[in-house]
Amino acid sequence: MGKINVETCEIEGLKIITPSVFGDERGYFMETYNYNDFAEAGIDQKFVQDNQSSSKKGVLRGLHFQINFPQDKLVRVVSGEVFDVAVDLREGSKTYGKWYGVVLSAENKKQFFIPKNFAHGFIVLSDSAEFAYKCTDFYHPNDEGGLKWDDPEIGVEWPMPEGMTREDLTISDKDHKWNGIKDYTENRK
Repeated sequence: MGKINVETCEIEGLKIITPSVFGDERGYFMETYNYNDFAEAGIDQKFVQDNQSSSKKGVLRGLHFQINFPQDKLVRVVSGEVFDVAVDLREGSKTYGKWYGVVLSAENKKQFFIPKNFAHGFIVLSDSAEFAYKCTDFYHPNDEGGLKWDDPEIGVEWPMPEGMTREDLTISDKDHKWNGIKDYTENRK
């Protein structure tokens, strides 16, 4: 091992991965994913789909999940900076409904591993950001679930991009319509 550093988080299952970066006067090189290194670090998943999005400053996406086809995700930022959040939705988990957030940027090159049954979202802190992630299941458009991004029951402490307020954020109509975790929990019983 030694090519990646893996930090555990306060919520079991979440992991922050920092790759080894080899730089010189030409620039740098890093492996963003190596199955053997990740498996040795306890992340032994088969990823089947890669996604990438571009967003401008103040865009908030989330909190999303797949209902019947949950996905493990390995997320990173290719350019710019985001605050990335995962919310524990694992039935019976001692941290159910709790959230954890981490700054991911092109500069820090950190990655965030989010296991199945977590809701996920991020806010763009830089002028723009390119966000890339691997998934262990394919996207199923009729299987989307979500939680209200500002649900007080969850209490995510979203940092505001410089010079912006909550009213300035760009959030999709779909993301405005999600219910909170209390409704989600009651409806899944």
